[in-house]
Amino acid sequence: MDDYARMHDVLMRSLRLMHEPVGMTFLFDDESLGEVQRRGRYCEPVRPLTFCQAELGARMEGRTVLLEMKKLWCLDARCSFGVDEVSETVVNDLLRFGTDREQVRAFVESKPRMERAPLAVLMQPLRCCETAPDVVHFCCDNMQAYHLVDDWMAVSGVHPFRPSLSINSAVCGGTAFSFIHGQANMTLACAGSYNSGKMERGEINVMIPGFHIHALVQRMASRVEKTGGVSLTRSGHPFPGADICQNCPLIVFREAGGRHPSEAS
Repeated sequence: MDDYARMHDVLMRSLRLMHEPVGMTFLFDDESLGEVQRRGRYCEPVRPLTFCQAELGARMEGRTVLLEMKKLWCLDARCSFGVDEVSETVVNDLLRFGTDREQVRAFVESKPRMERAPLAVLMQPLRCCETAPDVVHFCCDNMQAYHLVDDWMAVSGVHPFRPSLSINSAVCGGTAFSFIHGQANMTLACAGSYNSGKMERGEINVMIPGFHIHALVQRMASRVEKTGGVSLTRSGHPFPGADICQNCPLIVFREAGGRHPSEAS
C-alpha cells in the first residue's frame, strides 16, 4: 500500500476521521525548498501565523501549505524547531505555567528541540504526498487516538507507549518530539492549539513518524478485513470502539419486575 491517497482513504473511512491526516515534511536546505517552490502547487500564509494556525489549511481545507520559518509567528514553535534560542521573552510569556521563573525556564529548555532548524515545513493532506513525510499529524477524538497508537505499538514493537507533552507546545513540540526520536506521540490541546487550531470538540493530537505510516495503515486495513470493523473492543463493530465488551458478564440490565431478555421465549 504505497499509494498515499489510498492510505488516506483507509484512515478516513476506518476511523471516521473529521480532520484530514496531515503529512509534514521539513525542508532544511535551499535545494529542497527551491524544488517545492519551482513546482508551485502550494499556498502560503499571507501573514505570519502560528504553526497550528498554518496547519488549518491542510487539516481542514485540504490545501498544500508551505510555511517558511520567516512567517512562523509562534515563539514556542520557533524554539521547538531550533529557529530561535530560548529567550527571556519566551520565559516571560510562559510564567503562568510554572511556580517561578527558574522553573519555567527549566521547562522551556527541556522541550523537544531540533538540532538543525528547517527553512520551511510543507504541510499537506496525506493523500497529496508523493513520498513519505517526516511526521503525519492526526487531530482526532479519544478512541481514534487509541486505535492509532495501539496499531503503532504493534508495528513498531514499542511498549508501553510514553507520550511527550510540553507546556504550550502541543502540536509544534509534539511534532518535534516525533521527528527527533522517530516515535509516535500523543498530546492534548495546549492553549494555542485549542484557541487557534479549531479544536472545539476536545480533540487529541497524534503524531506518527512518516516511515511507520505505511505499516500502520496496512495493519489497520488487515484488521478491518478480518473483523469487519476497526474496533478492538468489539469484533466486527463498524465504528472505532464499542462502549462495552461483548463478553463482559457483569453489565446486564432488565426491566423492573420483568424477565432478563435472554429468558424471553
